[in-house]
Parts: sequence; structure tokens; C-alpha cells
Amino acid sequence: MGAPVVETRGLGKEFRVRHERLPSVKRLFTGLLRRFPTERLWALQDVSIAIAAGEAVGVIGHNGSGKSTLLRVIAGIIRATRGELIVRGRAGGLFELAAGLNPELSGRDNIFLSGALMGYPPATVRRYLDAIIDFSELGQFVDVPVKTYSSGMGLRLGFAIAITFEPEVLLVDEVLAVADEHFQRKAYRALRRVQQRGSAVVMVSHEMKAIRELCPRVLWLEQGRVVADGPAEEVIARYLERVGAENGA
Repeated sequence: MGAPVVETRGLGKEFRVRHERLPSVKRLFTGLLRRFPTERLWALQDVSIAIAAGEAVGVIGHNGSGKSTLLRVIAGIIRATRGELIVRGRAGGLFELAAGLNPELSGRDNIFLSGALMGYPPATVRRYLDAIIDFSELGQFVDVPVKTYSSGMGLRLGFAIAITFEPEVLLVDEVLAVADEHFQRKAYRALRRVQQRGSAVVMVSHEMKAIRELCPRVLWLEQGRVVADGPAEEVIARYLERVGAENGA
């Protein structure tokens, strides 16, 4: 097997949270005179993983465990505070409904904009265009400003762009949970095809059924640390047992 397409060594991400408890008018003036207290929060701590081409990895854990932060660091949206990150190839992803789309532009214009941001010339984007429009099911609405789209329409366009441009690493953060059943099934089939053609898929979700269906391997994070990394059924069983114990089940 060749080198992993994603590799992290001792990865850590720190956020500094400023606490502001004063009323807004006082905050305006006193903020000029003194600094507000800050708290250091480590969203990721000493995360070391390797993901191979064609591998599908699910990422699970409680809210605030560092799952989304990990995906955003891999995508290059935010920078790690310490440690090493290696991504071999392009990393593309879908993190929020219609994330990365310009609401003032049409769906078609957003496709060309997204392609340009990924480094594709217009001629290459045109080769992908019909496939993206077809997958998104937007039809004539592709030429309407995105700000008029429903959340479902924005999701379909964002997902179609993410998978059709064929990144070596595809990152999906929870968003499919809000899609209708028809598009969920279509999206999961597409993710399997992406994996089969050799791209790595990393998916954050609270839907254990979806994780089981798509991801043979699962990474479990808690408080920014890796609790377990292994076969899906084994890691999910441990996670659900922990959740049950915490809920008094």
C-alpha cells in the first residue's frame, strides 16, 4: 500500500474563548481600557491517524468532541496549533448547508466559482457542468440566485459540486442528516462510488446506521482525543455502551 492520503501526527488545535459578561454599552468603553478574560480550549489533542486512498472512515463522538474541527483542519479551512498534517492531493468537502456558495450568484455561477477555487480552468469545469446539474436535480433553478434556494436545494448543489470534482479526500460533516430520504439514498450511493474509484471518504455523523453502511472503520473522539480507532462495529458498540452508561441505561 502506498503512502496515506491523509496523515496527522500529534495534531492539536487550540481556540481562545473570550468571556464578556458586561452589558453592551459598558463593553464598548471598558473594552478599550482592559482585556477581557480568555479561556484556552483544546478542540484537538495529540491526534495521530493515517487514512489510505479508497478508505471510508466515520468519525463519531459527542457534540464538542472535535469531530468538525478535525475535518476543517484536514480541509485547510483552519490551521492546527501544533503537530503535523499531510494531505496528498485535493481535499474537498461539505460542512454546512450551502457552505461555500455565494448567495448573490446563480447556481451555475457558483459551480464555476467553486471549480476556480479548486484550481480548475473554465474548460474543465464545463466538462463537469452537466453532471453536477443532473445530480443536484436543480433543473432550470441552476440559473436562479442561490439566495432564493431552499436549504435542500443548497445542500444538493453543494454536495453535487463536492463529489463531482473528484477530490482525493472527500470530507462530509453531518449535513446529510437533514436531506430527504430520496437524496440521502442517492448521496450514499455516490459516496460509495467515490470510495470505489480511489478517493478517501471521511464522514462525521451522529447517524450510526449511516456510519455502519458506509464506513468499515470508525474513529471515536472525546474532548479532542482519540478514544478508539478500528472496525466500525467494535468501535460503535463501545461508544453506544458509554453513551448508555452516561444516560443511566
